[in-house]
Amino acid sequence: MNYPQLRIRLQKIKENARMLLEKCASSGIGVFLVAKVLAGDRRIVEEIAGLGFTHLADSRIENLIAFADIPLPKVLLRLPMASEADLVVRHADISLNSELETIKILDRKAGEQNRTHGVILMFDLGDLREGIFFRDPYLPLVRETLGLQNVRLVGIGTNLTCYGGVIPTREILSELVAIKERIEEEFSIRLSLVSGGNSSTLHLLPDLPSGINNLRIGEALFLGRETAFGRILPGLHPDCFELVAELIEVKTKPSYPIGPIGMDSFGRVPDIKDKGLMKRGILAVGKQDAALEDLAPLDEGVEILGGSSDHLLVELKGDFRPGDKLRFAPNYPGLLRLMTSKYVKKVYEE
Repeated sequence: MNYPQLRIRLQKIKENARMLLEKCASSGIGVFLVAKVLAGDRRIVEEIAGLGFTHLADSRIENLIAFADIPLPKVLLRLPMASEADLVVRHADISLNSELETIKILDRKAGEQNRTHGVILMFDLGDLREGIFFRDPYLPLVRETLGLQNVRLVGIGTNLTCYGGVIPTREILSELVAIKERIEEEFSIRLSLVSGGNSSTLHLLPDLPSGINNLRIGEALFLGRETAFGRILPGLHPDCFELVAELIEVKTKPSYPIGPIGMDSFGRVPDIKDKGLMKRGILAVGKQDAALEDLAPLDEGVEILGGSSDHLLVELKGDFRPGDKLRFAPNYPGLLRLMTSKYVKKVYEE
C-alpha cells in the first residue's frame, strides 16, 4: 500500500533545528528536543538529535524506551503516573512533576534500582494545566523533595498556551524567575534548569527574563511556527510534512443530502450547505488518521467538505479523476494523528 502517505522532508527539519538552536543559544537558552508529535519515529529523531539539543523529551514513556540508544538524556514531559514509576525511573533521566506523593514513589523506585532520578517541579502560572499553582505555598513541597535520597531537584518549569491559551509575557515568566530565586535563597541551593515553556515562548527572544535558561521545542521545529500567535518564524520551513492521499471516487452529485437528516457516523448532526450540483471526490483517508479540520488542501480547486472514519470528501473544481493524488498540509494536531496512524505510510525525503 503506497497511499495515504506522509512525506517527511528531513533536510528542512534539520535546517529548522539548526536555526532554532542558534537563535536560542545566542540568548543563553538550552533546548529540549520535544519529539511527542513524532509518535516514536526514530528516523527523524536520529537525523537531528546530535545537532545541539541538550535533552530528548517525550510525553510517552513507550517512546523514550524506543529512543533508549539515542545519546541524549531523556525527559518525560507528561507528569508521571504512579503506576508507571518503575518504568519512568528506568527509562527517563528526568521527569516533570507537581505531586509530592508521586515524587516519593519515584524516590522509592529509584532506590530499588540504585539510581538517582532528576525532578523538574512544574509551576502553573495561570494556564491551568499541570503544575503547582504559583499562588499556593510551595516551599514545603520543595523541602520534602530535597529531603529525599534518590531524587534530585534539577530545576523548575512552566507550561503556557496548551490549555488556557495564556500567552507567555516577560511579566508572567518573571514569576517563574521569582520562584527560582526564593527557592535558592530559602534552601541555599542552585537550580541548574529554569524552563520557560515551549514554542509559544519563542516570540520573546531575545528578551526573556534573566534566569530562564531552557525551552522545550516541538512545533516550531517541525512546522516552523511559534505557537503564541501562530506566526511562521523568519527563516523556518513550515512545509516539513505533507499528506498525499488518493482519489477513489469522482462524481457529480447534489451537495445536500436527500431525505431526513439525523446523526452521522460520529454521532453528530451534520451542518451541510446546499450549493446545488457539484463535483465531489472521495479520498482514501479519514478521521481515524487525522481530524479533517486539521488539514489544508494544497491543490487548487479542492475544498474539504467532511468525511467519516475512512473517507475524506472534497469538492473539486477542475479535471480530477480516480487515482489522482491530492496534497494537504497538516497543522500540529493533524500531524500528531498522522504520525500516530499506522495506516499512513511514512515517506522520508532528503
